[in-house]
Amino acid sequence: MPIIILIGFAAVALWSLVAHRFDRVGIAGPAGLAALGALVVLPNVSAFTAAIDSDVAQHVVELILAVLLFVDACEVRGGLFGGEGRSLARLVLIALPLSLALVVLAGVWLLPQTGVFVLIVIACIVMPTDFAPATALLRSERIPARVRRILNVESGYNDGLVSPVFGMSLAIAVALPTLLRIVDTGGEAAGDETQLEKDFTDFFDAFFGAVPATVSAVAVGVLLGGALGLLTRWAARRGWADSTGIRFVTLLTPLLAYGVATLHGLGANGFVAAFVAGVIYRVARTRRTELRSVPHEELLLVEEASAVASNFVWFILGGMTTAVIAEGIDWRLLVIAVLALTAFRAVPVYLAMLGSPIGWRDRTFLGLMGPRGTASIVFGLLAFNRLPEADSGDVLGVTVLTVVGSILLHGVAAPLVLRRMTPGTTMAAVPGDDGHRG
Repeated sequence: MPIIILIGFAAVALWSLVAHRFDRVGIAGPAGLAALGALVVLPNVSAFTAAIDSDVAQHVVELILAVLLFVDACEVRGGLFGGEGRSLARLVLIALPLSLALVVLAGVWLLPQTGVFVLIVIACIVMPTDFAPATALLRSERIPARVRRILNVESGYNDGLVSPVFGMSLAIAVALPTLLRIVDTGGEAAGDETQLEKDFTDFFDAFFGAVPATVSAVAVGVLLGGALGLLTRWAARRGWADSTGIRFVTLLTPLLAYGVATLHGLGANGFVAAFVAGVIYRVARTRRTELRSVPHEELLLVEEASAVASNFVWFILGGMTTAVIAEGIDWRLLVIAVLALTAFRAVPVYLAMLGSPIGWRDRTFLGLMGPRGTASIVFGLLAFNRLPEADSGDVLGVTVLTVVGSILLHGVAAPLVLRRMTPGTTMAAVPGDDGHRG
């Protein structure tokens, strides 16, 4: 196992001993672990980049993402769409695609040497929202309750909906250069024949098998999530299972969904399967009961596993930041990151909400309060691990600039601005709203 991963585990363990002391500061955990990661890799940045570019790191990150997607989907309160189905549909079916398209168009202009599928990958990295670096916003009385609820539900769904687009585009972006090289050389391309065959297979599977793979993943998620949710409800109702046993079920469900979906003979999208399993598990577990959401005590184990994984990811972000600074910051990537955090989020949200009953003030909140966090880091790590060296540096840079920028914008600047705008209220936790989806 790469030494940086072991150091990351140690850092998370040490941070856990002091985290409660800083619990009231919304960005303390992410910022503290990122700063620690940045310092740890300073002596040997190249060893760090080699470690996160390894197969071990890729598999660890894939399992982390599967668990995070399941937890995001499982924690939504109040029905399938959290009681905000129309607003959610506008945000994820209109605003999100528009945002992705704007990032790609900006990339075509600013990074003309970068392939369109790599740009789609970048868009999928920088646009999904995640409140990990700005949890105080979801507890702030200065933001209307309905806006907080919509943002909460959106952040639970958008990374799962982006994951099939990300997976397909990444596979094509990895395999396409080999195909183009063979075409340019008239069929004579240097390199390992096994790798060439793998690249060909990945390209055609991604290009022609994306829809079947997604359909298969949805089927796996529905069957596993639904079956385990129904069995959990049945066993709990009859007193056969207590909260401890159910906690094991919720932790193993995303791992089962991801593992089954990625079996060699099936070849489905494991991330989609884990996300769908979370949605269906939640519906099956709570249907025909008085529960509005999965009981928190039943999600405690998977939430804690997700928190440990997220902390590790924030530590890795710190190392990524040091690596990007050491290589030099490309101003074009900085422009894309700034636009993704501001105009490319706000404008599509305004357009998507035209004709909705949500007022202009609330639309402004929805458009500007879209932090980026763990999902962006994990997507960025996966892309960095698999893309050719010519593109992986840009992906790493834009990931770091976007997430660090979000920490500064949404975790530091936004609370200060809100205090000036509404001096009569507080940033304290709202009763019944702890900032979590569970």
